Amino acid sequence: MDREALYRDPYPVYARARSAPGLTFVEELDAWLVARHADVREVLGRPDDFSSKGALRPDVIPGPAAFAELAAVPGNAPVVLSTDGEAHVRYRRPLTRGLSPAKVTAALPFIRATAGELVASFARPGSGAGTVEWMSGYARPLPAAVIGHLLGLDPADVPGAIQAGNRAADLLFTPMPEERQVAAAREVAALRRMLDAHAARSRAEDSLTGELSRGLAPGPGEPTPEQRDEIVANTQNVMLAGHLTTTALLGTVVHRLLRERRQWELLCGRPELAGAAIEEAARFEAPVQGFRRTVTRPLELAGTALDAGDTVFVSFGSAGRDEAVFERPDEFDIAREPVRHLSFGHGVHGCPGALLAREQLRITLELLVRELPGLHLAREDVAMAATLIHRAPEELFLAW
Repeated sequence: MDREALYRDPYPVYARARSAPGLTFVEELDAWLVARHADVREVLGRPDDFSSKGALRPDVIPGPAAFAELAAVPGNAPVVLSTDGEAHVRYRRPLTRGLSPAKVTAALPFIRATAGELVASFARPGSGAGTVEWMSGYARPLPAAVIGHLLGLDPADVPGAIQAGNRAADLLFTPMPEERQVAAAREVAALRRMLDAHAARSRAEDSLTGELSRGLAPGPGEPTPEQRDEIVANTQNVMLAGHLTTTALLGTVVHRLLRERRQWELLCGRPELAGAAIEEAARFEAPVQGFRRTVTRPLELAGTALDAGDTVFVSFGSAGRDEAVFERPDEFDIAREPVRHLSFGHGVHGCPGALLAREQLRITLELLVRELPGLHLAREDVAMAATLIHRAPEELFLAW
């Protein structure tokens, strides 16, 4: 199996790994696959033994010309995702404040208004039948607008910032010739300059950027170059994570509800199941399929001996299909008895934006059930993107 085939459909590999004794080494991942729910939970609960350094190892190493473009601007510091100990606590603290339940609640009117405007843009009242490509028409624009709003960005800057953020992901996960790498790096460099200037203006503001600016550069003085590096890197990281994960889930939950028509009809008849539908979508297709961890000392996991420096791939996607935890794990069923999944992480690295993602999904499902109960798939041939970091349909054509 090549890497692209694994990324498009990793579940057969996961199933074999869960049924095999110990851990399974997967060449395409260059890592030991942690596939069982209990083992995933154990690794996530032992950050001292399994370091987050290198959590999101790139598939592609950009060339020196692209690196040169990025080295000239702030934003090359570590981020919350790939740090341990005190550094991780320091990076995470302002995110926890900026994404607190109170901050999410305050953003709900903006989320509702934006969601309503997006749906109205392709399904105007009284317009009758219609179609939309869901990913580009709604699933990407909504989370982008929301994270931009929380960061305090000018709405006019958000589309360009999100596009440049996506170029940052492309640099690490999409093979490109050198000239395209350099062009992408220049877009990312421009984004970082914009975020650096925005952070300087936002220190006193009640925004997520303000929280990061104050938290990573405390005190009255100007941030040092090292602090600016940290602020920009972590602002760019939360901007990217803040929309990719939610975009993926917006694609998954709508795709699965409409593919299993009885599930959509059940939700229309019982809108109170929206929360259950969200959790089932996260379990069934973890938006981030997994992260790497680096073993810090010789130890044994699931009967497999590991050495310091070994890499494990901790698969949230496989944990969500574990037969030992979930009945009929390969069926999408919003009425199943709830069991805690691990798709938003666990322990110190649990996703700080999980509540924000859930609220965007809840508002979306309530809106669709109310405004477009006749929604259905316009095309059955739905391909999943060849990635493990934001698993979602590449395109999703809907009709009503």
